[in-house]
Amino acid sequence: MLNRIAEKFGELARKRECALVCYVVAGYPTTKTSRQVIDALVKGGTDVIEIGIPFSDPIADGPTIQAASNSALKQGITPEKALQLAKSIRKKYPTLPLLAMTYSNILVHAGVEKFMGQAKSCGIDGFILPDMPIEEAEAYSAAASKLGLATVFLASPNTPGTRLQKIVDSTTGFLYLVSVFGTTGARKSFEDYTLNAVKNVKQATGDKVPVAVGFGISTPAHVKFMRRAGADAVIVGSAIIERMAKSSGKKMSKEVDEFAKSMKKACRMP
Repeated sequence: MLNRIAEKFGELARKRECALVCYVVAGYPTTKTSRQVIDALVKGGTDVIEIGIPFSDPIADGPTIQAASNSALKQGITPEKALQLAKSIRKKYPTLPLLAMTYSNILVHAGVEKFMGQAKSCGIDGFILPDMPIEEAEAYSAAASKLGLATVFLASPNTPGTRLQKIVDSTTGFLYLVSVFGTTGARKSFEDYTLNAVKNVKQATGDKVPVAVGFGISTPAHVKFMRRAGADAVIVGSAIIERMAKSSGKKMSKEVDEFAKSMKKACRMP
């Protein structure tokens, strides 16, 4: 399936670059600010944007993203408004890969195929559903395949080999490797088990699908660590939201832009 995600990863592989995937919570602190932050991230060199559709019980998210999601919900963000945000971003950036990251209940409540169809029409290229187990994903995967949407499944450092293979076989776009045990959130360093997990998953995926590592990545040194371990992409979320929480307006956009530039620089092979 050659959509914008596959095209971007192919382009970066030829350049020997790691992809920078950045996460933004739709509607945090306002929809207008979400657009401004995405503009700053794209200007800074971000390769793929994840638009988080807030959900009331985000089990995979740490305190930073939970707080941002709760704030957006209080401001009146809805899944439909989040898709309209995606539509406006798609209009401005025709070739930018866009993913929706949310939870299964959002799709089930609206009707899985119906919601995915709406997302597709708004320019979304694929979905990340942290609470979608591979064993229950047949209908979801079938609907995504029918619409030409990527299904990004998650694996963790302790995912057994047989289950990992099922995930590899069902994943399109890229495989999302959770770098640490626990929830999202910026951290100071990573353990050896993360390094081993990246190597093991890369061995399992081979050339089938790229591997993106997320949860806790917040500095250029983290990016270099993951890249040297063999990651094809790094995913950054909480570190962006923390910068948004401490600033606003043009100053915030400048800080996000500069942060993205520093992270993307680390994605390039020496």
